[in-house]
Amino acid sequence: MSNRIHQRDATALPTPTLPVHGEGENASPASVEHPSPACGGGWEGEQRTNHRSSTAKRRRIVILGAAGRDFHNFNVVYRQDPAVEVVAFTAAQITGIAGRRYPPELGGPLYPDGIPILDETGLDALIRREAIRQAVFAYSDVPHLHVMHLASRVLAAGADFALLGPESTQLRARVPVIAVSAVRTGCGKSQTSRYLAGLLREKGLRVGVVRHPMPYGNLGDEAVQRFANASDLDAARCTLEEREEYEPHLAIGNTVYAGVDYGRILELAQEENDLILWEGGNNDFPFFRPDWHIVLVDPLRAGHEETFHPGEATLRMADTVVIGKTDSAAAADVARVEASVRRLNPGADLLRAASPARLDDPAAVAGKRVAVVEDGPTVTHGGMAFGAGWLAARRAGAEIVDARPWAAPEIAAAYARYPQLGSVLPALGYSGAQLRDLRATLDAMPVEAIVSASPIDLPRLLAPGKPVIRARYEYAEVDSPGLAGRLDMFLKAHPCAS
Repeated sequence: MSNRIHQRDATALPTPTLPVHGEGENASPASVEHPSPACGGGWEGEQRTNHRSSTAKRRRIVILGAAGRDFHNFNVVYRQDPAVEVVAFTAAQITGIAGRRYPPELGGPLYPDGIPILDETGLDALIRREAIRQAVFAYSDVPHLHVMHLASRVLAAGADFALLGPESTQLRARVPVIAVSAVRTGCGKSQTSRYLAGLLREKGLRVGVVRHPMPYGNLGDEAVQRFANASDLDAARCTLEEREEYEPHLAIGNTVYAGVDYGRILELAQEENDLILWEGGNNDFPFFRPDWHIVLVDPLRAGHEETFHPGEATLRMADTVVIGKTDSAAAADVARVEASVRRLNPGADLLRAASPARLDDPAAVAGKRVAVVEDGPTVTHGGMAFGAGWLAARRAGAEIVDARPWAAPEIAAAYARYPQLGSVLPALGYSGAQLRDLRATLDAMPVEAIVSASPIDLPRLLAPGKPVIRARYEYAEVDSPGLAGRLDMFLKAHPCAS
């Protein structure tokens, strides 16, 4: 085993501070005296703002995002910087983000009118019209080619193109932090986090699970979120996608923290817990500086570990790399991924793990026609054609019915956008319309049962008129000592209060 787990400074770190460029590390928003004029609303007909002389020299930038890292980068790097004016965020990947505003209460004194969130398709025109000097790319799980094509658009429009790394954006905690990341969406971060959280609770430790942001509602209301039970999810009006990440943790007794302002989230989580378990989103690197960084790679998508952003960077940062799904991947693909990991991060600790999929009641689907609902992100922008539900249904002898002929409009749009999707249904619910169309599609399909590999309680949320058999998948050790043994070594080097 690598000794990299032991090399991080185990002493208590200071209360989190937000780095402020040009103003000193602990500058407060109140010290800023140059409020920013607001940018207008939509792309078309937007009038350039007349700037006062006090703001004429501010560097005008746009942040390209998807309601996640983009907001975090703004909060920790730009929010208190009077030399920079963030003219707009742009939105991609997630439905329903464009057309909103980052609210003034989160933007701070420099942004009394908030910041518009505009569709990324109008980026070129925005740069030219608003004299943008720099575009900062800040979202994840996209091919390297996608990033560089965007960079080419930005450069051709006359602006610089930038990426912010961990040294600029990671916050420091005063309690130990274990981070679980991955090279792609759908590698198994959540099941790995649940496994580690269970081990930590067995040791009598209070562990707070901090989730990569999913702020799909009112941003001001979602600045700091704490979920301890299902009623908290209902009160926050969480989307299906949020529930997929939070519900499994709540079901086994974990408290989940998320939101928009991760400086404040960190303060709350470290006040209430002995240790923080960061669960990444997509293939992004952590918002908090980890004392132990675990990264999962996927042999079912061999080669993706070095062709997607920021997954390759995340892999190169890892202390421990876990090759998951070894129970369902071909041996040659496992070997290929292992060779890739050793080439890209030769100093990393490496181990193998499994992710066995099982049905609650295999006999209920044997020989029957079924619809299969998979975890949404895995089979949409994660690029998979199927997931654990399809595998479990096949093994149980079910006949999987292709959902595409019965797809309602919102579901049909997903099939058009993600052509790799086969017969399975993605669990989509970013909006009420998507939820309604997911149910309508299931109701229309000529099937006897539904196999759901979505981590949420689908019957509770959708109440479909057919029996639902859940497919479950959890982390399973393959090597010895495995992740549990490495956790024991970590805790000896990073003692936690209990």
